[in-house]
Amino acid sequence: MLVFFKIIIVLLLAYMVVNLFRALFSMLRNDPDKPPMSHYLGKRVGVAAVIFVILIAATASGFLPLNPRPY
Repeated sequence: MLVFFKIIIVLLLAYMVVNLFRALFSMLRNDPDKPPMSHYLGKRVGVAAVIFVILIAATASGFLPLNPRPY
């Protein structure tokens, strides 16, 4: 189950990178018929917030174990 959780997080991070490149191409082309660059950057920020909430919820519930103290 933990492997499935990690795969979901990696896929969400890959989706963030894809949105960054889509924003780059949107900025370079500047086509008024397509969505603006802020549309893709907003998706990226939203996905980052979702990842952050998922990680905090998994840590608080004990599903995702943290590293022990190094000392």
